[in-house]
Amino acid sequence: MRVLITGGAGFIGSHLTDRFLAEGHTVIVMDNLSTGSTDNIAHLAGHENFLFVKQDVTNYLYVKGPLDAVLHFASPASPVDYLRLPIQTLKVGALGTHKALGLALAKGARFLLASTSEVYGDPLVHPQTEDYWGNVNPVGMRGVYDEAKRFAEAMTMAYHRYHGVDTRIVRIFNTFGPRMRLEDGRAVPNFITQALKGEPLTVYGDGSQTRSLIYVDDEVEGIYRLLMSDVTDPVNIGNPREATILQLAELIRDLTGSTSQITYHPLPQDDPKIRQPDITHARAALNWEPKVPVEEGLARTIEDFRRRLGL
Repeated sequence: MRVLITGGAGFIGSHLTDRFLAEGHTVIVMDNLSTGSTDNIAHLAGHENFLFVKQDVTNYLYVKGPLDAVLHFASPASPVDYLRLPIQTLKVGALGTHKALGLALAKGARFLLASTSEVYGDPLVHPQTEDYWGNVNPVGMRGVYDEAKRFAEAMTMAYHRYHGVDTRIVRIFNTFGPRMRLEDGRAVPNFITQALKGEPLTVYGDGSQTRSLIYVDDEVEGIYRLLMSDVTDPVNIGNPREATILQLAELIRDLTGSTSQITYHPLPQDDPKIRQPDITHARAALNWEPKVPVEEGLARTIEDFRRRLGL
């Protein structure tokens, strides 16, 4: 196949690029590098089946030649980023999705939207199933990301129903692994960086809020299987193993051998109290479930961070 991955210089996008190239496909990565980095794809320079285009996907998209698939991963994904770039986040969810869908329609290509567990907001249903409509504050600070992705899902389904575009929607849960930005701002990179530097581990709230972490290789496997399937409704791709933020901080401290203390700070507005995917649909439709234990994935990630921090 010949595929376009928007946001392909980002964390998940770059790992997805590696997977498609490993399978023998040709990949065009399009990224404006607002949160992505060429460091994530530098190892692909000169690859005969790889092309990088620096472009903002909210502008007119043109790709010469045929395309078999468009995977739309362009978007800030960390609260640090979408609070810094609120309007750009809304634009890439709305205009960027519109442009990417228009390109898929013009090329007769399959389209996959990278959506998020954030469409469930601060959920009142636990664990979260795909038929849950969510509990989102549209005017809260996190609303710029949550609503951008909810709109993107609506736009994707409109193109599917009205134009007949062959679409897929993946709802990505908390993913971690090598190439996460050191200053990403989310729990895993924060805790690893702080622990390796011997700094206090910053826990927001009392640490009882939960997350369900999935290693990036498992996430990419689920996304790849979804694209190759005939499933057009949204699919949760995440790890049903749930842990509290405090448990995660303690685990990372143990794995790094750090003596860092844990400090507590006020919980940000609309921070989800619980987060756990129901992956019944993914198991049945894709024959997929995560394989890499969180501890093993964290060990790999810690080594990557240690190398990049020069520690």
